[in-house]
Amino acid sequence: MSTQTQPAPSTNVAPSPGLGGRTLLALAVTLLAWASAFVAIRGVGSDFSPGALAVGRLLIGSAVLALLVLRSSWVRPTRREWALIVFCGVAWFGIYNVALNAAEQHLDAGTTAMLVNIGPILIALFAGLMLGEGFPRWLVAGIAVSFAGVVLIGVATRGAETDLVGVVLCVVAAVAYAGGVVAQKPVLRRLPGVQVTFLACGIGAVCCLPWAGVLVGELGTAPGASIAGMVYLGVVPTALAFSTWACALRRMDAGRLGVTTYLVPPLVILLGWLLLDEVPPALALLGGVVCLAGVALSRRRARVRPPVPVAQEAGPTA
Repeated sequence: MSTQTQPAPSTNVAPSPGLGGRTLLALAVTLLAWASAFVAIRGVGSDFSPGALAVGRLLIGSAVLALLVLRSSWVRPTRREWALIVFCGVAWFGIYNVALNAAEQHLDAGTTAMLVNIGPILIALFAGLMLGEGFPRWLVAGIAVSFAGVVLIGVATRGAETDLVGVVLCVVAAVAYAGGVVAQKPVLRRLPGVQVTFLACGIGAVCCLPWAGVLVGELGTAPGASIAGMVYLGVVPTALAFSTWACALRRMDAGRLGVTTYLVPPLVILLGWLLLDEVPPALALLGGVVCLAGVALSRRRARVRPPVPVAQEAGPTA
């Protein structure tokens, strides 16, 4: 009698590969650009109303993206892909931008950042339920830690009063943001990221066209610095950053990518410190460190157990 060992079938799923250099670069550009957008919106918000700022930013972004699309191949979307793109454009590019701009006129930046950052939690929830990404324990732990960091930032930088209208607008923005990301993810499996971003941005701009007349009037009175700020918002945080986001989303789970946006509030604090000479409170700095720890935690993978050898008795030999 002789025995031989064979590996037992394993039900464990191998961990996905680490982030490549191109994905990391796309993610870094996205987060820095979106962080700068908070500073820019704060700077031009006194000269442009929420709807006018949204339509101006999206029209400029659409024009830049159109130039990029002309240089790439066009893939015809299916009916289902069109439906998802329209939803993404209306929700994330249209509703989110108007709601966020309006919220910042009712709430301070710290409270706004804290409330809008329920978005990554919703992304993980929607992606787990609708995209089959599940709820990895390290992702859930990272989200919890990062959100605690955002709460610390919000407490450290919030104003004395909280406007209920502003709170509602932040929640609307967060839900629209999460829904748009989850709708975008399946489309990116087949369509180029720049094309998807162009279509969604254009749809968002169309949704905001009712404020076009207001924009024309405000352009006549706005100083040159504010107009330049709007152009910047359209070119960098919109056309560039949403394209690099799509590039990263194509290569990452929506839930894991969403949690990286918890790095935006600490970056906003850093940019405000460097560009606006706004010295952050010590509690806000601590919140930034906690956010970093949470994002790092979310990147951990469950250890895959090696297969256990199973002894099997060999059959009789002649």
